[in-house]
Amino acid sequence: MRLLISFTALFLSVIFTQLGAGGVAPLDAVSGLALGFTTAQVGLLGSAHFLGFFAGCWWAPRLMGSVGHSRAFAAFTAMGTIGIAAHMMIVEPNAWALMRTLTGLSVAGCYTIVEAWLQASVTNETRGRAMATYRVVDVGASLAAQLMIGVLEPSAYASYNLLAILACAALLPMALTKAKQPATPSAPRLRPLLAWRMSPLAAVMVVVSGLTGAAFRFVGPVYGAAVGLRLDQIGIFLAAYVAGGWVAQIPVGWLADRFDRRSVLLGLSIGTLFASGLVVGAAQLGAVPLFAAAAIFGFATLTLYSVASAHANDFAETHERVELSAALMFLYAVGAIASPVGASWLIGRFGPTAMFAAIALIHVATVAFALTRMRARPAPEVGTRTAYAWVPRTSFTIGRLLGRHHR
Repeated sequence: MRLLISFTALFLSVIFTQLGAGGVAPLDAVSGLALGFTTAQVGLLGSAHFLGFFAGCWWAPRLMGSVGHSRAFAAFTAMGTIGIAAHMMIVEPNAWALMRTLTGLSVAGCYTIVEAWLQASVTNETRGRAMATYRVVDVGASLAAQLMIGVLEPSAYASYNLLAILACAALLPMALTKAKQPATPSAPRLRPLLAWRMSPLAAVMVVVSGLTGAAFRFVGPVYGAAVGLRLDQIGIFLAAYVAGGWVAQIPVGWLADRFDRRSVLLGLSIGTLFASGLVVGAAQLGAVPLFAAAAIFGFATLTLYSVASAHANDFAETHERVELSAALMFLYAVGAIASPVGASWLIGRFGPTAMFAAIALIHVATVAFALTRMRARPAPEVGTRTAYAWVPRTSFTIGRLLGRHHR
Protein backbone atom coordinates (compact mmCIF):
# COMPACT_ATOMS: atom_id res chain seq x y z
CA MET A 1 0.00 0.00 0.00
CA ARG A 2 2.86 2.36 0.84
CA LEU A 3 4.37 1.68 -2.59
CA LEU A 4 1.06 2.40 -4.31
CA ILE A 5 0.68 5.69 -2.47
CA SER A 6 4.21 6.80 -3.36
CA PHE A 7 3.47 6.38 -7.08
CA THR A 8 -0.11 7.67 -7.01
CA ALA A 9 0.73 10.79 -9.03
CA LEU A 10 2.47 8.77 -11.77
CA PHE A 11 -0.34 6.24 -12.00
CA LEU A 12 -3.04 8.91 -12.11
CA SER A 13 -1.18 10.63 -14.92
CA VAL A 14 -1.05 7.31 -16.82
CA ILE A 15 -4.81 6.88 -16.38
CA PHE A 16 -5.65 10.35 -17.69
CA THR A 17 -3.17 10.06 -20.56
CA GLN A 18 -4.62 6.72 -21.62
CA LEU A 19 -8.23 7.89 -21.34
CA GLY A 20 -7.58 11.08 -23.30
CA ALA A 21 -5.05 10.21 -25.98
CA GLY A 22 -5.96 6.51 -26.00
CA GLY A 23 -9.62 7.27 -26.61
CA VAL A 24 -8.88 9.26 -29.75
CA ALA A 25 -8.07 6.24 -31.95
CA PRO A 26 -11.52 4.58 -31.96
CA LEU A 27 -13.29 7.95 -31.95
CA ASP A 28 -11.30 9.13 -34.98
CA ALA A 29 -12.13 5.94 -36.87
CA VAL A 30 -15.90 6.17 -36.41
CA SER A 31 -15.87 9.98 -36.79
CA GLY A 32 -13.89 9.76 -40.01
CA LEU A 33 -16.37 7.29 -41.47
CA ALA A 34 -19.28 9.50 -40.39
CA LEU A 35 -17.65 12.51 -42.06
CA GLY A 36 -17.12 10.68 -45.35
CA PHE A 37 -13.39 9.89 -45.07
CA THR A 38 -12.31 6.90 -47.13
CA THR A 39 -11.09 3.82 -45.30
CA ALA A 40 -7.56 4.57 -46.52
CA GLN A 41 -7.76 8.05 -45.00
CA VAL A 42 -8.95 6.56 -41.70
CA GLY A 43 -5.98 4.17 -41.81
CA LEU A 44 -3.64 7.10 -42.42
CA LEU A 45 -4.61 8.43 -38.99
CA GLY A 46 -3.35 5.27 -37.31
CA SER A 47 -0.09 5.36 -39.25
CA ALA A 48 0.35 9.03 -38.31
CA HIS A 49 -0.09 8.08 -34.65
CA PHE A 50 2.79 5.62 -34.80
CA LEU A 51 4.96 8.05 -36.73
CA GLY A 52 4.52 10.48 -33.85
CA PHE A 53 4.96 7.67 -31.34
CA PHE A 54 8.33 6.74 -32.81
CA ALA A 55 9.51 10.35 -32.79
CA GLY A 56 8.33 10.77 -29.21
CA CYS A 57 10.28 7.78 -27.93
CA TRP A 58 13.44 9.32 -29.38
CA TRP A 59 12.78 12.89 -28.33
CA ALA A 60 11.60 12.26 -24.76
CA PRO A 61 15.00 11.31 -23.25
CA ARG A 62 16.62 14.32 -24.89
CA LEU A 63 13.91 16.72 -23.75
CA MET A 64 14.13 15.32 -20.21
CA GLY A 65 17.85 16.01 -20.30
CA SER A 66 17.19 19.64 -21.26
CA VAL A 67 14.27 20.61 -19.01
CA GLY A 68 13.69 17.74 -16.56
CA HIS A 69 10.94 15.15 -16.17
CA SER A 70 8.06 17.36 -15.02
CA ARG A 71 8.50 20.08 -17.65
CA ALA A 72 9.00 17.51 -20.41
CA PHE A 73 5.82 15.73 -19.31
CA ALA A 74 3.93 19.04 -19.39
CA ALA A 75 5.21 19.76 -22.90
CA PHE A 76 4.17 16.37 -24.25
CA THR A 77 0.78 16.57 -22.55
CA ALA A 78 0.18 20.01 -24.08
CA MET A 79 0.99 18.66 -27.55
CA GLY A 80 -1.47 15.83 -27.13
CA THR A 81 -4.20 18.11 -25.81
CA ILE A 82 -3.73 20.48 -28.76
CA GLY A 83 -3.90 17.56 -31.18
CA ILE A 84 -7.18 16.34 -29.68
CA ALA A 85 -8.86 19.73 -29.23
CA ALA A 86 -8.11 20.90 -32.79
CA HIS A 87 -9.96 18.04 -34.47
CA MET A 88 -13.30 19.73 -34.95
CA MET A 89 -11.71 23.05 -35.87
CA ILE A 90 -10.23 21.64 -39.10
CA VAL A 91 -12.21 18.69 -40.44
CA GLU A 92 -9.86 17.37 -43.13
CA PRO A 93 -8.07 13.98 -43.30
CA ASN A 94 -4.53 15.32 -43.74
CA ALA A 95 -5.02 17.85 -40.96
CA TRP A 96 -6.30 15.09 -38.69
CA ALA A 97 -3.24 13.00 -39.58
CA LEU A 98 -1.02 15.86 -38.39
CA MET A 99 -3.06 16.10 -35.19
CA ARG A 100 -2.70 12.35 -34.65
CA THR A 101 1.05 12.69 -35.05
CA LEU A 102 0.89 15.08 -32.10
CA THR A 103 -1.14 12.66 -29.99
CA GLY A 104 1.23 9.81 -30.87
CA LEU A 105 4.16 12.02 -29.91
CA SER A 106 2.38 12.84 -26.65
CA VAL A 107 1.62 9.23 -25.72
CA ALA A 108 5.19 8.09 -26.36
CA GLY A 109 6.69 11.04 -24.52
CA CYS A 110 4.41 10.77 -21.48
CA TYR A 111 4.91 7.02 -21.11
CA THR A 112 8.66 7.25 -21.59
CA ILE A 113 8.85 9.89 -18.85
CA VAL A 114 6.65 7.91 -16.46
CA GLU A 115 8.70 4.76 -17.05
CA ALA A 116 11.95 6.66 -16.54
CA TRP A 117 10.60 8.10 -13.27
CA LEU A 118 9.55 4.62 -12.10
CA GLN A 119 12.90 3.16 -13.11
CA ALA A 120 14.76 5.73 -11.03
CA SER A 121 12.49 5.34 -8.00
CA VAL A 122 12.15 1.57 -7.48
CA THR A 123 14.56 -0.91 -5.95
CA ASN A 124 15.06 -4.58 -6.73
CA GLU A 125 12.78 -5.35 -3.77
CA THR A 126 9.93 -3.11 -4.95
CA ARG A 127 10.34 -3.41 -8.73
CA GLY A 128 8.02 -6.40 -9.15
CA ARG A 129 5.14 -4.82 -7.23
CA ALA A 130 5.62 -1.47 -8.96
CA MET A 131 5.58 -3.10 -12.42
CA ALA A 132 2.53 -5.21 -11.57
CA THR A 133 0.63 -2.12 -10.43
CA TYR A 134 1.77 -0.17 -13.47
CA ARG A 135 0.52 -2.89 -15.79
CA VAL A 136 -2.86 -3.12 -14.07
CA VAL A 137 -3.29 0.66 -14.21
CA ASP A 138 -2.25 0.87 -17.87
CA VAL A 139 -4.41 -2.01 -19.09
CA GLY A 140 -7.39 -0.94 -16.98
CA ALA A 141 -7.26 2.57 -18.43
CA SER A 142 -6.80 1.14 -21.92
CA LEU A 143 -9.92 -1.00 -21.53
CA ALA A 144 -11.88 2.03 -20.31
CA ALA A 145 -10.60 4.13 -23.24
CA GLN A 146 -11.90 1.58 -25.76
CA LEU A 147 -15.29 1.37 -24.06
CA MET A 148 -15.69 5.16 -24.14
CA ILE A 149 -16.54 4.94 -27.83
CA GLY A 150 -19.96 3.69 -26.77
CA VAL A 151 -20.84 7.01 -25.10
CA LEU A 152 -18.95 9.49 -27.29
CA GLU A 153 -20.87 10.94 -30.21
CA PRO A 154 -18.83 10.72 -33.43
CA SER A 155 -17.55 13.96 -35.01
CA ALA A 156 -18.86 16.11 -32.14
CA TYR A 157 -17.12 19.00 -30.38
CA ALA A 158 -18.23 17.69 -27.00
CA SER A 159 -16.61 14.29 -27.56
CA TYR A 160 -13.22 15.69 -28.53
CA ASN A 161 -13.40 18.35 -25.82
CA LEU A 162 -14.00 15.66 -23.20
CA LEU A 163 -10.95 13.71 -24.38
CA ALA A 164 -8.89 16.90 -24.42
CA ILE A 165 -9.93 17.64 -20.83
CA LEU A 166 -8.96 14.14 -19.72
CA ALA A 167 -5.58 14.42 -21.46
CA CYS A 168 -4.97 17.83 -19.90
CA ALA A 169 -5.92 16.46 -16.47
CA ALA A 170 -2.77 14.29 -16.62
CA LEU A 171 -0.83 17.47 -15.82
CA LEU A 172 -2.38 17.89 -12.38
CA PRO A 173 -0.91 14.85 -10.55
CA MET A 174 2.57 15.50 -11.95
CA ALA A 175 2.41 19.22 -11.17
CA LEU A 176 1.20 18.72 -7.59
CA THR A 177 3.38 15.77 -6.56
CA LYS A 178 5.97 16.40 -3.87
CA ALA A 179 8.13 13.51 -5.05
CA LYS A 180 11.65 14.48 -5.96
CA GLN A 181 12.36 14.55 -9.67
CA PRO A 182 14.84 11.78 -10.55
CA ALA A 183 18.08 12.05 -12.46
CA THR A 184 17.78 12.04 -16.25
CA PRO A 185 18.60 8.76 -18.05
CA SER A 186 20.93 8.84 -21.03
CA ALA A 187 19.41 8.36 -24.48
CA PRO A 188 20.40 5.18 -26.36
CA ARG A 189 21.76 5.00 -29.87
CA LEU A 190 19.60 3.61 -32.64
CA ARG A 191 21.11 0.46 -34.12
CA PRO A 192 18.30 -1.44 -35.89
CA LEU A 193 20.67 -4.14 -37.17
CA LEU A 194 21.53 -5.02 -33.57
CA ALA A 195 18.18 -6.80 -33.22
CA TRP A 196 18.79 -8.76 -36.43
CA ARG A 197 22.27 -9.70 -35.24
CA MET A 198 20.90 -10.99 -31.93
CA SER A 199 18.01 -12.91 -33.46
CA PRO A 200 16.61 -12.64 -37.01
CA LEU A 201 13.43 -14.38 -35.83
CA ALA A 202 12.91 -11.90 -32.98
CA ALA A 203 13.45 -8.97 -35.36
CA VAL A 204 10.90 -10.32 -37.85
CA MET A 205 8.40 -11.13 -35.09
CA VAL A 206 8.59 -7.60 -33.71
CA VAL A 207 7.79 -6.17 -37.16
CA VAL A 208 4.92 -8.66 -37.48
CA SER A 209 3.69 -7.65 -34.02
CA GLY A 210 3.49 -4.05 -35.21
CA LEU A 211 1.73 -5.04 -38.43
CA THR A 212 -0.83 -7.19 -36.61
CA GLY A 213 -1.55 -5.10 -33.52
CA ALA A 214 -1.73 -1.72 -35.23
CA ALA A 215 -4.12 -3.06 -37.85
CA PHE A 216 -6.55 -4.31 -35.22
CA ARG A 217 -6.33 -1.38 -32.83
CA PHE A 218 -6.60 1.40 -35.38
CA VAL A 219 -8.60 -0.19 -38.20
CA GLY A 220 -10.63 -2.51 -35.98
CA PRO A 221 -13.39 0.12 -35.61
CA VAL A 222 -13.68 0.28 -39.41
CA TYR A 223 -14.00 -3.51 -39.51
CA GLY A 224 -16.58 -3.44 -36.72
CA ALA A 225 -18.66 -0.81 -38.49
CA ALA A 226 -18.42 -2.73 -41.77
CA VAL A 227 -19.81 -5.93 -40.21
CA GLY A 228 -22.68 -4.08 -38.52
CA LEU A 229 -21.56 -3.43 -34.93
CA ARG A 230 -23.07 -0.48 -33.04
CA LEU A 231 -20.75 2.10 -31.45
CA ASP A 232 -21.02 0.56 -27.98
CA GLN A 233 -20.36 -2.87 -29.49
CA ILE A 234 -17.27 -1.58 -31.29
CA GLY A 235 -15.95 -0.46 -27.91
CA ILE A 236 -16.53 -3.93 -26.45
CA PHE A 237 -14.94 -5.48 -29.55
CA LEU A 238 -11.75 -3.47 -29.00
CA ALA A 239 -11.79 -3.98 -25.23
CA ALA A 240 -12.15 -7.75 -25.68
CA TYR A 241 -9.00 -7.71 -27.80
CA VAL A 242 -7.06 -5.90 -25.05
CA ALA A 243 -8.49 -8.17 -22.36
CA GLY A 244 -7.48 -11.27 -24.31
CA GLY A 245 -3.90 -10.02 -24.46
CA TRP A 246 -3.92 -9.31 -20.73
CA VAL A 247 -5.14 -12.83 -19.90
CA ALA A 248 -2.47 -14.34 -22.16
CA GLN A 249 0.48 -12.91 -20.27
CA ILE A 250 0.64 -15.53 -17.51
CA PRO A 251 0.26 -18.74 -19.56
CA VAL A 252 2.38 -17.48 -22.46
CA GLY A 253 5.03 -16.22 -20.03
CA TRP A 254 5.07 -19.62 -18.31
CA LEU A 255 5.55 -21.36 -21.67
CA ALA A 256 8.23 -18.88 -22.79
CA ASP A 257 10.28 -19.50 -19.64
CA ARG A 258 10.12 -23.31 -19.89
CA PHE A 259 10.26 -24.15 -23.57
CA ASP A 260 12.10 -23.06 -26.70
CA ARG A 261 10.86 -19.52 -27.31
CA ARG A 262 11.00 -20.07 -31.03
CA SER A 263 8.39 -22.80 -30.57
CA VAL A 264 6.26 -20.39 -28.53
CA LEU A 265 6.52 -17.73 -31.26
CA LEU A 266 5.66 -20.38 -33.84
CA GLY A 267 2.62 -21.38 -31.80
CA LEU A 268 1.48 -17.77 -31.45
CA SER A 269 1.70 -17.28 -35.22
CA ILE A 270 -0.31 -20.44 -35.82
CA GLY A 271 -2.77 -19.22 -33.19
CA THR A 272 -3.07 -15.90 -35.03
CA LEU A 273 -3.89 -17.77 -38.24
CA PHE A 274 -6.65 -19.61 -36.41
CA ALA A 275 -7.89 -16.45 -34.66
CA SER A 276 -8.02 -14.48 -37.93
CA GLY A 277 -10.35 -17.07 -39.38
CA LEU A 278 -12.43 -17.01 -36.20
CA VAL A 279 -12.91 -13.23 -36.39
CA VAL A 280 -14.05 -13.46 -40.01
CA GLY A 281 -16.39 -16.37 -39.31
CA ALA A 282 -17.78 -14.94 -36.07
CA ALA A 283 -18.89 -11.77 -37.85
CA GLN A 284 -21.67 -13.87 -39.41
CA LEU A 285 -22.84 -15.22 -36.05
CA GLY A 286 -23.51 -12.03 -34.08
CA ALA A 287 -21.84 -9.64 -31.67
CA VAL A 288 -21.06 -11.98 -28.77
CA PRO A 289 -19.20 -14.59 -30.88
CA LEU A 290 -17.29 -11.71 -32.49
CA PHE A 291 -16.25 -10.40 -29.06
CA ALA A 292 -15.01 -13.87 -28.12
CA ALA A 293 -13.06 -14.11 -31.38
CA ALA A 294 -11.49 -10.68 -30.72
CA ALA A 295 -10.37 -11.88 -27.28
CA ILE A 296 -8.77 -14.97 -28.84
CA PHE A 297 -7.07 -12.77 -31.43
CA GLY A 298 -5.68 -10.57 -28.64
CA PHE A 299 -4.53 -13.67 -26.74
CA ALA A 300 -2.56 -14.85 -29.76
CA THR A 301 -1.08 -11.52 -30.86
CA LEU A 302 -0.51 -9.20 -27.89
CA THR A 303 2.27 -11.37 -26.45
CA LEU A 304 4.28 -11.56 -29.68
CA TYR A 305 6.38 -8.51 -28.86
CA SER A 306 7.22 -9.62 -25.32
CA VAL A 307 8.24 -13.16 -26.31
CA ALA A 308 10.30 -11.85 -29.25
CA SER A 309 11.97 -9.29 -26.98
CA ALA A 310 12.84 -11.96 -24.42
CA HIS A 311 14.22 -14.21 -27.16
CA ALA A 312 16.43 -11.41 -28.53
CA ASN A 313 17.68 -10.59 -25.03
CA ASP A 314 18.77 -14.21 -24.59
CA PHE A 315 21.66 -13.43 -26.95
CA ALA A 316 22.51 -9.91 -25.69
CA GLU A 317 25.13 -8.75 -23.21
CA THR A 318 24.05 -6.54 -20.31
CA HIS A 319 25.50 -3.37 -21.86
CA GLU A 320 23.57 -4.00 -25.10
CA ARG A 321 20.08 -4.33 -23.63
CA VAL A 322 18.97 -0.69 -23.72
CA GLU A 323 20.11 -0.25 -27.33
CA LEU A 324 18.47 -3.57 -28.17
CA SER A 325 15.23 -2.19 -26.71
CA ALA A 326 15.63 0.83 -28.99
CA ALA A 327 16.26 -1.38 -32.02
CA LEU A 328 13.20 -3.52 -31.29
CA MET A 329 11.04 -0.42 -30.84
CA PHE A 330 12.24 0.89 -34.20
CA LEU A 331 11.31 -2.36 -35.93
CA TYR A 332 7.93 -2.43 -34.18
CA ALA A 333 7.29 1.14 -35.40
CA VAL A 334 8.16 0.17 -38.98
CA GLY A 335 5.38 -2.41 -38.95
CA ALA A 336 2.94 -0.25 -36.99
CA ILE A 337 3.35 2.79 -39.25
CA ALA A 338 2.71 0.80 -42.42
CA SER A 339 -0.09 -1.40 -41.09
CA PRO A 340 -3.14 0.90 -40.64
CA VAL A 341 -2.83 2.44 -44.12
CA GLY A 342 -2.44 -0.97 -45.73
CA ALA A 343 -5.23 -2.61 -43.72
CA SER A 344 -7.71 0.19 -44.38
CA TRP A 345 -6.89 0.18 -48.10
CA LEU A 346 -7.56 -3.55 -48.23
CA ILE A 347 -10.94 -3.11 -46.52
CA GLY A 348 -11.90 -0.32 -48.90
CA ARG A 349 -10.80 -2.29 -51.97
CA PHE A 350 -11.81 -5.86 -51.12
CA GLY A 351 -14.14 -5.70 -48.11
CA PRO A 352 -13.73 -6.17 -44.34
CA THR A 353 -12.46 -9.75 -44.47
CA ALA A 354 -9.42 -8.66 -46.50
CA MET A 355 -7.65 -7.25 -43.45
CA PHE A 356 -7.68 -10.56 -41.62
CA ALA A 357 -6.82 -12.46 -44.80
CA ALA A 358 -3.71 -10.28 -45.11
CA ILE A 359 -2.82 -10.83 -41.44
CA ALA A 360 -3.20 -14.59 -41.96
CA LEU A 361 -0.91 -14.51 -45.01
CA ILE A 362 1.71 -12.57 -43.07
CA HIS A 363 1.67 -15.23 -40.37
CA VAL A 364 1.89 -18.04 -42.91
CA ALA A 365 5.18 -16.48 -44.03
CA THR A 366 6.20 -16.00 -40.39
CA VAL A 367 5.56 -19.67 -39.62
CA ALA A 368 7.78 -20.68 -42.55
CA PHE A 369 10.54 -18.33 -41.38
CA ALA A 370 10.30 -19.58 -37.79
CA LEU A 371 10.67 -23.20 -38.94
CA THR A 372 13.74 -22.19 -40.94
CA ARG A 373 15.34 -20.40 -37.98
CA MET A 374 14.69 -23.32 -35.64
CA ARG A 375 17.03 -25.37 -37.82
CA ALA A 376 19.71 -22.66 -37.99
CA ARG A 377 21.00 -22.93 -34.40
CA PRO A 378 20.08 -24.54 -31.08
CA ALA A 379 17.97 -22.71 -28.52
CA PRO A 380 19.71 -21.26 -25.43
CA GLU A 381 19.63 -23.45 -22.33
CA VAL A 382 16.76 -22.63 -19.98
CA GLY A 383 19.09 -21.76 -17.10
CA THR A 384 20.98 -19.17 -19.16
CA ARG A 385 17.97 -17.37 -20.63
CA THR A 386 16.39 -14.12 -19.57
CA ALA A 387 13.12 -14.31 -17.67
CA TYR A 388 9.98 -13.48 -19.63
CA ALA A 389 8.55 -10.06 -18.85
CA TRP A 390 5.52 -8.44 -20.37
CA VAL A 391 6.52 -5.21 -22.13
CA PRO A 392 3.44 -2.98 -21.77
CA ARG A 393 4.95 -0.13 -23.79
CA THR A 394 7.58 -0.20 -26.49
CA SER A 395 9.71 2.65 -25.21
CA PHE A 396 13.44 2.70 -24.68
CA THR A 397 13.24 3.11 -20.91
CA ILE A 398 11.21 -0.05 -20.44
CA GLY A 399 14.41 -1.97 -21.18
CA ARG A 400 15.99 -0.40 -18.12
CA LEU A 401 12.85 -0.72 -16.06
CA LEU A 402 12.86 -4.48 -16.63
CA GLY A 403 16.60 -4.67 -16.19
CA ARG A 404 16.62 -6.98 -13.22
CA HIS A 405 14.94 -9.69 -15.29
CA HIS A 406 17.89 -9.98 -17.67
CA ARG A 407 20.62 -12.28 -16.47
